[in-house]
Amino acid sequence: MAKIVIDPITRIEGHLRIEAEIGGGKVNDAWSSSTQFRGIEKILQGRDPRDAWYFTQRFCGVCTTVHSIASIRCVENALGIKVPENAELIRNLIIGIQSIQDHVIHFYHLHALDWVDITSGLKADPVKTATLAASISDWPLNSPTYFKGVQERLKAFVSKGRLGPFANAYWGHPAYKLPPEANLMATAHYLEALEWQKDIIRIHAILGSKNPHPQTFLVGGMAIPLDPNSQSALNDNKLEEIRLLLAKAREFVDKVYIPDLLAIASYYKEWAGIGAGAGNFLTFGEFPSDNSGKPELLWLPRGVIIGKDLSRVYPVEHKKIAEYVDHSWYEYSAGSGKGLHPFEGETNDKYTGPKAPFQYLDTNGKYSWVKAPRYNEMPMEVGPLARMLVAYASGHKQVKQALDGVLAKLGVGPEALFSTLGRTAARGIETSLIAAQMPTYLEKLVANMKSGDLAIHNNEKWDPSSWPDEAKGYGWHDAPRGALGHWIQIKDQKILNYQAVVPSTWNASPRDAKEARGPYESALVGTPIADEKRPLEILRTIHSFDPCLACAVHVMDTEGNELVKVTVL
Repeated sequence: MAKIVIDPITRIEGHLRIEAEIGGGKVNDAWSSSTQFRGIEKILQGRDPRDAWYFTQRFCGVCTTVHSIASIRCVENALGIKVPENAELIRNLIIGIQSIQDHVIHFYHLHALDWVDITSGLKADPVKTATLAASISDWPLNSPTYFKGVQERLKAFVSKGRLGPFANAYWGHPAYKLPPEANLMATAHYLEALEWQKDIIRIHAILGSKNPHPQTFLVGGMAIPLDPNSQSALNDNKLEEIRLLLAKAREFVDKVYIPDLLAIASYYKEWAGIGAGAGNFLTFGEFPSDNSGKPELLWLPRGVIIGKDLSRVYPVEHKKIAEYVDHSWYEYSAGSGKGLHPFEGETNDKYTGPKAPFQYLDTNGKYSWVKAPRYNEMPMEVGPLARMLVAYASGHKQVKQALDGVLAKLGVGPEALFSTLGRTAARGIETSLIAAQMPTYLEKLVANMKSGDLAIHNNEKWDPSSWPDEAKGYGWHDAPRGALGHWIQIKDQKILNYQAVVPSTWNASPRDAKEARGPYESALVGTPIADEKRPLEILRTIHSFDPCLACAVHVMDTEGNELVKVTVL
């Protein structure tokens, strides 16, 4: 039985290594390893809790917004702070456009090349490409001239030997199935998405002052004034600009992203039976309908699904969350075999892995910088699929209608959702639903301002002298990549302990004390492999989770040690 190593996995955020045992043309076992240590939790100790979000948004260069909001909610929960409705609405708008941009970027720039053979597009007939594109969407750029221009640009890249982002891939791999015209169409939209996302994320510049690393989050609300008549505040002109950008975002999602997703998926229906994963799903829910903090008023509901059973959704109880380090390069003061709840979480690094490049990991021992979070002792998949499944099983009207419609178009049943293809489809469906929902929050904000409600921050507990001597709390946000939780302990107005359990910690986790695989690992088992030297199929399933290992291990090794060496993709 052969053992292969993909290190690093590219087209992700952070450092990820996959080792897999291959036999009989498929993956028989797999191990997921993050190969770089971070430790921002330690940096936070002793600091003012109101400043925590400035630091936590630096967990990652991509997931800045999500850690900001989780951290802010965490401190507000600990101190019992209720934010004004306007602040909640602005947060929803920031969160929503982040999700839309993130999902589109993921599909085209991180995941599409697992399904799309760019070089095949050189053989395409631009006229046939335009006919194909027009058959699935009325997007205005569906013309032979346009696609011919894209093809010429691609040829210029190839002739000069400067392929840029297209340089490293398994072009010509037998697992690619799209005809040349579909490949050219997808390549054109890959390039369009680069320009589109630069425009729509301007909403972050308006509401957050910049992107990435927004500046206007604030414990107790937002630091952006509301005044319809002031040029230095959020006014009517800026709200109208946001309205136009939201419309532009929705148009691209519904006329480019979703048609492309369905067209590509129709050639890969066998992937509806590959990559199922752990079968358990967790979501913290998202988009509060008001500022009450009640979970039943979240637009996307909170819940847990066990064993692929869509007949029942369990409530989420934070006390059932624990992290194990039996196969992680950490040690707990209480020893191994026991998980710690985040309130008691420890970040005591102890590297025992390979000392030189090209060595296999000790997969019987410790082999990753990612901890192993478990909910009620079970591994959980988090992300768009978890959110859509919980919403579907909870009777969410919009989600159920959208999922049933896509399944019908693809000619597959609900069981197809538990797969690599289902994970990819769920992300697209969610993007379309969020794009349709965003104007609701904008119009509510506009209505509040017209009525004279300009409240944006709750100052009641801003003064630390009003705080209790000790407090603890948690903040949940269902980020684009999944359930994100921050936990804080405050003592004498300073941070005593801080822990973050992030989406890719759930999904990329190694084995736990019971040797249960993490979601990446279990999803890879049974994956067919056509060519062991070019394991494209492994990339398809891993990328379907949209990994972010920078978040998962939370600051580099101060020694600057080279733990692994780049050897393949």
